[in-house]
Amino acid sequence: QVNLSMIGQYVDYLVSEQNVKNVFVNGTTGEGLSLTIQERKQLAEEWVCQGKDKLDHVIIHVGALSLPESQELARHAAAIGASGIAVIAPCFFKPTNKDELIAFLQKIASEAPAVPFYYYHIPPLTGVKIRVEELLDGIKEQIPTFQGVKFSDTDLLDLAQCINRNENEQFVFLYGVDESSPFAFTDSIFGLGFFGSTYNYLGRKTNLMLQAFAKPDLVLARKYQFLTGEFLNFVIKLGFGIAQTKAVMTFVSGIPMGPPRLPLVDASKEFITKAKAKLDSIVWPEGD
Repeated sequence: QVNLSMIGQYVDYLVSEQNVKNVFVNGTTGEGLSLTIQERKQLAEEWVCQGKDKLDHVIIHVGALSLPESQELARHAAAIGASGIAVIAPCFFKPTNKDELIAFLQKIASEAPAVPFYYYHIPPLTGVKIRVEELLDGIKEQIPTFQGVKFSDTDLLDLAQCINRNENEQFVFLYGVDESSPFAFTDSIFGLGFFGSTYNYLGRKTNLMLQAFAKPDLVLARKYQFLTGEFLNFVIKLGFGIAQTKAVMTFVSGIPMGPPRLPLVDASKEFITKAKAKLDSIVWPEGD
């Protein structure tokens, strides 16, 4: 069951310990599509409430298989003061081309006409592989609130083409595949940001890496990136999914994330032991 009482502590931890001030609620790691509409509303309300004057942005994922339910969630997010809303492509009956996908997205975005809208591009889970570069062409005319894309795919050619066509910073691209984040694209002119589950517990390290990159101290930036990659490579080989992410966040933060909802099953004790030992063994730069 959803444990709303932990969210205030969660917000404080992200801000004070990880220097993370933007959150994406009811997404993949939050098991949004496994929750009821009421649970999703309760979570959205609690994050917006607890994040007031602490978080910069609370983006609510409102995608659903049912268009009316997604529209209802969009209206709710607007009513509670969310910073933005995001929507995945429907993943059972799928859009087969750009026009079908935009028509679906437009019907949802129009229910929250004053709220920035993001397309959540995650083809490994939705099976919808319409390229974002193609999708962006003319989308602002059909969805005036369109702000950008949460890009959770490893097709860096598609991402690079989007960035190349975005020199005027019309859109924001939030990259969501932590283990292959293209930090070489962090120049501010590209409008690229990073949204991922590992920043819940490695946010401070990632921020230090980005600061080093900006100086630029590329040697230090690489150290942070390679050490982060070393940990992710280790846990991916063990089997790293939603349940395992919750387990890592629990032992790093001390905040009980709880088990996932079926059909996902909890992380094994063996995974937790090995993952904790690996993270504890990493020597971060400058004694951090």
